Amino acid sequence: MGELRGTFAVKRIYEPPEDDDGCRVLVDRLWPRGLTKAGAAVDLWLKDVAPSTGLRKEFNHRPERFADFSERYTQELDSNPAVETLLELAAGHRRVTLLYAARDTEANHARVLLDYVRGRRAG
Repeated sequence: MGELRGTFAVKRIYEPPEDDDGCRVLVDRLWPRGLTKAGAAVDLWLKDVAPSTGLRKEFNHRPERFADFSERYTQELDSNPAVETLLELAAGHRRVTLLYAARDTEANHARVLLDYVRGRRAG
Protein backbone atom coordinates (compact mmCIF):
# COMPACT_ATOMS: atom_id res chain seq x y z
CA MET A 1 0.00 0.00 0.00
CA GLY A 2 1.24 3.48 -0.86
CA GLU A 3 1.70 6.49 1.37
CA LEU A 4 -1.48 7.50 3.18
CA ARG A 5 -1.90 11.14 2.32
CA GLY A 6 -5.63 11.79 2.81
CA THR A 7 -7.49 12.84 5.88
CA PHE A 8 -10.71 11.41 7.25
CA ALA A 9 -13.79 13.34 8.32
CA VAL A 10 -17.36 12.45 9.30
CA LYS A 11 -20.62 14.04 8.24
CA ARG A 12 -24.34 13.32 8.35
CA ILE A 13 -25.47 12.25 4.91
CA TYR A 14 -28.44 14.63 5.17
CA GLU A 15 -26.08 17.62 5.15
CA PRO A 16 -25.50 19.04 1.66
CA PRO A 17 -22.41 17.82 -0.20
CA GLU A 18 -19.51 20.25 -0.28
CA ASP A 19 -16.48 20.47 -2.56
CA ASP A 20 -14.08 19.78 0.32
CA ASP A 21 -15.80 16.47 1.24
CA GLY A 22 -13.45 14.66 -1.12
CA CYS A 23 -14.39 11.01 -1.58
CA ARG A 24 -17.83 10.54 0.06
CA VAL A 25 -18.27 7.07 1.57
CA LEU A 26 -21.56 5.93 3.11
CA VAL A 27 -20.65 3.67 6.04
CA ASP A 28 -24.19 2.57 7.04
CA ARG A 29 -25.45 -0.95 6.45
CA LEU A 30 -28.91 0.38 5.47
CA TRP A 31 -29.63 3.07 2.90
CA PRO A 32 -30.75 6.31 4.65
CA ARG A 33 -34.49 6.97 4.69
CA GLY A 34 -35.91 9.58 2.37
CA LEU A 35 -32.73 10.03 0.36
CA THR A 36 -32.28 9.21 -3.30
CA LYS A 37 -29.01 7.77 -4.50
CA ALA A 38 -28.54 10.76 -6.81
CA GLY A 39 -29.25 13.26 -4.04
CA ALA A 40 -26.79 11.60 -1.66
CA ALA A 41 -23.78 12.24 -3.90
CA VAL A 42 -22.09 9.09 -2.57
CA ASP A 43 -18.90 7.89 -4.26
CA LEU A 44 -18.93 4.53 -2.49
CA TRP A 45 -21.42 2.68 -0.30
CA LEU A 46 -19.20 0.57 1.95
CA LYS A 47 -21.88 -1.22 3.98
CA ASP A 48 -19.48 -4.01 5.00
CA VAL A 49 -17.57 -1.62 7.29
CA ALA A 50 -20.74 -0.88 9.30
CA PRO A 51 -21.46 -2.66 12.60
CA SER A 52 -22.97 -6.13 12.32
CA THR A 53 -26.75 -6.22 12.23
CA GLY A 54 -26.90 -7.79 15.69
CA LEU A 55 -24.64 -5.17 17.25
CA ARG A 56 -26.48 -2.32 15.50
CA LYS A 57 -29.86 -3.55 16.78
CA GLU A 58 -28.53 -4.10 20.29
CA PHE A 59 -27.10 -0.56 20.46
CA ASN A 60 -30.29 0.93 18.96
CA HIS A 61 -28.79 4.46 19.20
CA ARG A 62 -29.14 4.49 22.99
CA PRO A 63 -26.41 6.72 24.49
CA GLU A 64 -26.13 4.64 27.67
CA ARG A 65 -25.03 1.69 25.52
CA PHE A 66 -22.46 3.64 23.50
CA ALA A 67 -19.35 2.71 25.51
CA ASP A 68 -20.08 -1.03 25.23
CA PHE A 69 -21.08 -0.61 21.58
CA SER A 70 -17.84 1.24 20.80
CA GLU A 71 -15.71 -1.49 22.34
CA ARG A 72 -17.54 -4.29 20.55
CA TYR A 73 -17.59 -2.46 17.21
CA THR A 74 -13.84 -1.83 17.49
CA GLN A 75 -13.37 -5.58 17.98
CA GLU A 76 -15.40 -6.20 14.82
CA LEU A 77 -13.25 -3.71 12.92
CA ASP A 78 -10.07 -5.55 13.96
CA SER A 79 -11.02 -8.40 11.63
CA ASN A 80 -12.97 -6.48 9.00
CA PRO A 81 -11.29 -6.36 5.56
CA ALA A 82 -13.42 -3.36 4.55
CA VAL A 83 -11.22 -1.21 6.81
CA GLU A 84 -8.40 -1.72 4.31
CA THR A 85 -10.61 -0.27 1.59
CA LEU A 86 -10.93 2.95 3.60
CA LEU A 87 -7.19 3.11 4.20
CA GLU A 88 -6.55 2.59 0.49
CA LEU A 89 -8.99 5.38 -0.37
CA ALA A 90 -7.01 7.70 1.88
CA ALA A 91 -3.92 6.96 -0.19
CA GLY A 92 -5.62 8.21 -3.33
CA HIS A 93 -7.74 11.09 -2.06
CA ARG A 94 -7.07 14.34 -0.30
CA ARG A 95 -10.03 13.67 2.02
CA VAL A 96 -12.37 10.77 2.70
CA THR A 97 -15.66 11.76 4.34
CA LEU A 98 -17.45 9.00 6.22
CA LEU A 99 -21.19 9.53 5.83
CA TYR A 100 -23.78 8.28 8.32
CA ALA A 101 -27.51 8.76 8.89
CA ALA A 102 -27.78 8.64 12.70
CA ARG A 103 -29.34 11.67 14.39
CA ASP A 104 -26.79 11.71 17.22
CA THR A 105 -23.70 13.42 15.86
CA GLU A 106 -21.43 12.18 18.66
CA ALA A 107 -22.62 8.73 19.80
CA ASN A 108 -22.65 6.89 16.48
CA HIS A 109 -20.65 4.23 14.68
CA ALA A 110 -19.07 6.66 12.21
CA ARG A 111 -17.27 8.41 15.10
CA VAL A 112 -15.94 5.06 16.32
CA LEU A 113 -14.86 4.20 12.78
CA LEU A 114 -13.16 7.60 12.40
CA ASP A 115 -11.13 7.05 15.58
CA TYR A 116 -10.30 3.54 14.45
CA VAL A 117 -8.96 4.45 10.99
CA ARG A 118 -7.02 7.39 12.40
CA GLY A 119 -5.43 5.03 14.92
CA ARG A 120 -4.59 2.50 12.22
CA ARG A 121 -2.89 5.17 10.15
CA ALA A 122 -0.86 6.36 13.11
CA GLY A 123 0.22 2.85 14.05
